[in-house]
Amino acid sequence: MFREFVLSGHAGYGKYGQDIVCAAVSALITTCVNALETVAGVKPTVEQEAASAMIRVTLPNNMDEVARHDAQVILRTTLQGFEDISSVYPKHMKIIDGRTSPC
Repeated sequence: MFREFVLSGHAGYGKYGQDIVCAAVSALITTCVNALETVAGVKPTVEQEAASAMIRVTLPNNMDEVARHDAQVILRTTLQGFEDISSVYPKHMKIIDGRTSPC
């Protein structure tokens, strides 16, 4: 089960404001957080550090079965989007799987 994800750093594909990799990742992360709240009814903890371009999204522990299922679908869909971007722009996005236990 996915409990959190962390994004950090800059894609470096283009100039500030013109980086399409950054824009795609930003759109995915915003959609993910909004969908967790509006579709799954889950309020994730969102931490941001502007200096390191880091964002951490963590699911709460107290989700019922339906919310947990919906949150997992949203997170897995978001991961698929990240993987798709990474496959097209492998020099500008790297996915590190930090799971410590099997799903």
